[in-house]
Amino acid sequence: MSAASKAATADNPGFSVPTWMHLLGGWVHRKPQTWITLGNLETRLVQDAIDDLRVDRPVYVAGLARSGTTILLEKLAAHPSVASHRYIDFPPVLTPYWWNRWLALVPKSEETARERAHKDGIEVTSQSPEAFEEMLWMAFFPDTHDPTHSSVLGRDATNPAFERFYDEHLRKLLAVRDRQRYVAKGNYNLVRLGYLHRLYPEARFILAIREPVWHIASLMKQQKLFVAGETAEPRALEHMRRVGHYEFGLDRRPINVGDDAASARIMALWEAGQEVEGWARYWAAVYRHVADTLDADPALREACLVVRYEDLCAAPQETLGRVFAHSQLDIQPADLERAATGLHAPGYYRPDFNEEERALIEAITQPVAARFGYAPRG
Repeated sequence: MSAASKAATADNPGFSVPTWMHLLGGWVHRKPQTWITLGNLETRLVQDAIDDLRVDRPVYVAGLARSGTTILLEKLAAHPSVASHRYIDFPPVLTPYWWNRWLALVPKSEETARERAHKDGIEVTSQSPEAFEEMLWMAFFPDTHDPTHSSVLGRDATNPAFERFYDEHLRKLLAVRDRQRYVAKGNYNLVRLGYLHRLYPEARFILAIREPVWHIASLMKQQKLFVAGETAEPRALEHMRRVGHYEFGLDRRPINVGDDAASARIMALWEAGQEVEGWARYWAAVYRHVADTLDADPALREACLVVRYEDLCAAPQETLGRVFAHSQLDIQPADLERAATGLHAPGYYRPDFNEEERALIEAITQPVAARFGYAPRG
């Protein structure tokens, strides 16, 4: 490792991957069918523990990265009725019951929360909620992150093996956590809303969005950070692939929202170093897909709450109140006040686009942004 790489790793230890996690995570990633088989075996052996459980009104948090999805997940996952995937669930995510039962027998050491790799002020421990559901989707839909193929799963999608495994997986997670409701953050679920709503008609969806200029500035900041981190620590790149995190870094991939030409154009712009236009077109493509999907499906639209990042920062208590109410999770006023404490707009960076870049972002994104209530620049 070069001196520069060592310095980059030391500067952000969040990209370091322990050897045991790297090895076990690699096995899970390379052998998905083996782990599906193990997951099915686990289900048969713990059937008595999940027989009386059902997946009741699952809550799905989704949005492009850097739109506030992690904060929303953390606030919802702190509710005493809620189960979610946690950092500690990786790597054997597909066998949650056995893994968590084993962890319960292992002596616990004291943990100190540390800032995650994103360097965004969010501190996590092994018990923090995380978006590991994506590993299930990858095991059954191996092309889901191929930008040359549509990733859209609508109401007409079907995969009986996945649907059975997925429902049993969630019930096992509820059983081992001793909770009643499931909450997941899955940004790629933006293109699976119809499918998930067909599977769970009572599901609730929290869709996060952010004003394009600030959002794109944050996305570009993270891209630089992840490229540096993965360059310094190659294991980190493999880790991101294994957990289905293709939003940033050396293997960044756009979600194909059903438009092969648009996906190819975005990739070409990124490869050519035209980050501003590439991210602007990506933002517009993803949120246009979301808006079109909701417009075409009144039942799904009723199940969705769109949360603007700016509202979450400016009026956190009111916005979180709407989030909990929509999710049908009761929360006491004092708990809601505590949940809102400390939420504010980021102060550690500002967009530094020139006027031409800002005009380009607005020209590309404003027709879509207007559909979510964002006014053009004055």
